[in-house]
Amino acid sequence: MHIPSSRASFAVGSLFAFATAACGGNSNGQPEPTSNASASATVCDGALCPVLPRLSAHPTASDNTVPSNGDVNPYGVAFVPAGFPADGLLRAGDILVSNFNDSANLQGTGTTIVRVNADASPSLFFADAKAPGFSTALGVLRAGFVLVGNVPSTDGSGACTGQQSNIGQGAVLVIDRHGHLASTLSSTSLLDGPWDMAVDDQGSSAHVFVSNVLKGTVTRVDIGIEGDADEPRVGVGSEVQIASGYTHRCDPAALVVGPTGLALDRERDVLFVAATGDNAIFEIAQATETMRDAGMGRVAVRDATHLHGPVGLVRAENGDLISSQGDAVNADPNHPSEIVEFTRHGRFVAQFSIDSSPGSAFGMALVETNDGLRFVAVDDGLNVLDVWNAK
Repeated sequence: MHIPSSRASFAVGSLFAFATAACGGNSNGQPEPTSNASASATVCDGALCPVLPRLSAHPTASDNTVPSNGDVNPYGVAFVPAGFPADGLLRAGDILVSNFNDSANLQGTGTTIVRVNADASPSLFFADAKAPGFSTALGVLRAGFVLVGNVPSTDGSGACTGQQSNIGQGAVLVIDRHGHLASTLSSTSLLDGPWDMAVDDQGSSAHVFVSNVLKGTVTRVDIGIEGDADEPRVGVGSEVQIASGYTHRCDPAALVVGPTGLALDRERDVLFVAATGDNAIFEIAQATETMRDAGMGRVAVRDATHLHGPVGLVRAENGDLISSQGDAVNADPNHPSEIVEFTRHGRFVAQFSIDSSPGSAFGMALVETNDGLRFVAVDDGLNVLDVWNAK
């Protein structure tokens, strides 16, 4: 989101006050009974606990995401997974962040991916001036590749006018572990404005789901890892449009609005789609296998009280969906930049505001282990990555 440079600053985490649903709440747009829960309160025991109520009132760390060229507006977030080759620039556990804006804060002009961790906050992993506008479409393959989508402002104005005439088609860039561009995936019909991404990584192959903000569609790209371990390559098998019909348009604050966050339920083979312009989350059945377009799919969450233009989306191990709200649709001045958790059946669980200004919540990522969880979310108003470690 574009945030005016005159915006007021505040202490990071100062708005981290949870609202949690009372038992029996629903997601039909009716106000839920809420309470200001203690940030450290536990609501259950074991691995099936909700995520947001387990987070502390303040982030464990808040790391700068601005690289040396001054790019701002962090969008995409991805963890480097276990098993990623250690002979490159990245290490398992690193966090990657893609920047959408340049140093002048013009949308669709950012050209960098930064590596954020305790040793380097941030350090530049990749830059490409020929592919501006790195979006939330960011993923990492444990075979040693980083995938990132771009949606460029073709005239450098950072604005979308008319029928998206000055917004470029973009592509998905394949970057090797050394930070070099390995290949580019493009298609005028199937990759048109790659806006977000979900990766089902099988090691030697992967299903890569991409939401296309300029067409209101979702594409599955089936890829395989070719070559030997020293010089692997990403080969494309099939590309299939599996969803369509989502609202997509220019927007004065968000540049463009369309389907954004994607999250896969591997056990049920269901892909969840955060449709910003429709202010709802949909689900697409048989996501990894279908060769047909399912249209918008079935509504999973429709909640006018807690959804304010959902953008980022992650799925917890207990099945809950966590969605960041971009405030371009159904904005609520009393609840800006919310991150909201719902059960798989669409019942509201908890929410908190990541920033006092609207349009600051976007990309998120979550890793859960037997020892606890790590949740990260960008604040693209303050240009930081907030990190929470929790039991």
